[in-house]
Amino acid sequence: MAKHSNQDVATALGVLLADSYILALKTQNYHWNVVGSDFVQLHQLFGDQYEALSGAVDEIAERIRALGFPAPASFGEFTDRASVKSTAGHPPAREMITALRDDHLTAAKAAYAVIKAAEAAGDESSADLATGRVTEHEKAAWMLSALLG
Repeated sequence: MAKHSNQDVATALGVLLADSYILALKTQNYHWNVVGSDFVQLHQLFGDQYEALSGAVDEIAERIRALGFPAPASFGEFTDRASVKSTAGHPPAREMITALRDDHLTAAKAAYAVIKAAEAAGDESSADLATGRVTEHEKAAWMLSALLG
């Protein structure tokens, strides 16, 4: 198997960036629009997750730049790259929780792809960043799953 290049790492990071951005936007939507008996708990959880994702988006984009490539930065570029899909509307709280759980697991898969490309390219920094993202996405998915019972 051919050794991966910085371009491969940047491409994988671009997918993770797009997934993270779309997920942050969706989480912010749900933070603003959740209703129901669990409003306070979900509003707080979605807010915390949105803030964490916003920080991650910046970190991922800066890593792409550090590798010498432009970071995707438009809705079109994010939509083209993302596995996480943007949704409009305001579903019931339980559907919000399920969608975010599934999206965090999707983003974790994108982070695993970064790890694979980074390890093949000998890029420990990108692998480390992606490992941290896997941890955060899997933790978020677990917390959301716990709410579903």
